[in-house]
Amino acid sequence: TGISLTTNATNYRRRTLGIVNSLPRCGGPIPFQERLAQVTAPLREEIIGYLERKKATCQTKTVSVLATRLKHFGVFLATIDPDLSSIAGLDRRRHIEPWLSSLLDTVSDKDGQPISIGDRNRRVVAVTTFLTDITEWGWDVAPARKVIFRDDIPKLPQVLPRYLPIDADRRLQEALTDHPTNELAALALRVQRACGLRIGELLDLELDCVHEIDGNGAWLKIPLGKMATERMVPLDVETLDLIDRITQIRSHGRPLPHPRYRRSAQFLFTYLGRRLTQQGVRAELDHAADIAGLEHVTSHQLRHTYATALVNAGVSLQALMALLGHVSAEMSLRYGRLFDSTVREEYERALDLAKQQTAPQATPNTAPSNTGPGGRTQLPLTDITGGQDWKDTPLLKSRMAGGFCLRAPAQGACPYANICEHCPSYRADASSLPILAAQRVDAEALARDAEDRGWIDEADRHHKLISRLDALMANTQATAG
Repeated sequence: TGISLTTNATNYRRRTLGIVNSLPRCGGPIPFQERLAQVTAPLREEIIGYLERKKATCQTKTVSVLATRLKHFGVFLATIDPDLSSIAGLDRRRHIEPWLSSLLDTVSDKDGQPISIGDRNRRVVAVTTFLTDITEWGWDVAPARKVIFRDDIPKLPQVLPRYLPIDADRRLQEALTDHPTNELAALALRVQRACGLRIGELLDLELDCVHEIDGNGAWLKIPLGKMATERMVPLDVETLDLIDRITQIRSHGRPLPHPRYRRSAQFLFTYLGRRLTQQGVRAELDHAADIAGLEHVTSHQLRHTYATALVNAGVSLQALMALLGHVSAEMSLRYGRLFDSTVREEYERALDLAKQQTAPQATPNTAPSNTGPGGRTQLPLTDITGGQDWKDTPLLKSRMAGGFCLRAPAQGACPYANICEHCPSYRADASSLPILAAQRVDAEALARDAEDRGWIDEADRHHKLISRLDALMANTQATAG
């Protein structure tokens, strides 16, 4: 009785003074039990068990995103089949197909708008991965049969990287340089554009990130990022000056905990004693874009712009992968599809051929503005070659004593090209030596052109002609002497 009175008195005082039995949660991740409260208890425990297992191999943020997507699936199952007692009872017709159909009408919790095809794709992939994992692990809760297949995953559109055009890029850089509201954030964006960093990699840069290598210049050490890999990026003088300025204006203070390595670190971008945030960087980018007269620009577009500039400059695929930190060639090839020099060259070649087929034909001796039979104007020779020297055209070329021949690469080498020069019955006299010498000079130029374009067989053909011309001129000179 005494214990009951004491307990009642304590509870009365707690209610009177507003004392709670447990402290409220302030910050930090929401517990899985709370996040999955709308999922029926049996399914909730199985999903939580899976998420706890994923913590061992995935980052905390990855597991958190996975929990959100599995929650959506669990809530749907609780709605259409509240009596379902285990994931093992999933049936394709009763559960999976209705869920896949419902995604078309599902709305976002944030804005109430239908979710995008990308969100639909990620939700189906998350559930597919969940079921695949527990099956491979041999869990008893895994369905006995496969219920989701590859064709169930919505296909994502293959969009090209969203780079900034040259003029827009220039105006944005000028705005970041001349009109910053937060100089540190503006400098961070300029470094991101100069090195092609992801925003997480940018803000994780440490104070000692610049490395000087004897005879090989300065390099930027980029920390672990999205692909969990480190890399080194070469720096030019302008970017080194940016980093020097950053070290001058950054906040100096005690080391801060590193989000990946669980150790203290001196970060490059510290502002008012704290790390520069993504929100601060985005706010500065919005300000600069407004001054530059641009629509909404994301920081990741600066990375796309950096990669596009490299592709335009002719950087190799291997170098692009190393600079961007890509782990597969497919990731870098997205930029290669933007401006493919081979595609451009083939387009120009085809366009030239089309113009030749539709334009009036010309002869080598036709002068500009000459009028042929019937009053038809005949074009000058340069119109056949698109206005450039015939030796520079993107076509297969052959030099002959009286002119030249052009063929499309798709046609392949002509089997009759220079057949006379290679014929055993061919003879030349002393008066033909200047012509043969000129033909040899052109053959050397054509061989180099073919090698530059990767036409190995065509280059070999020209080299054989050069050898034959050398023999002909030597025999002719010997006979004349």
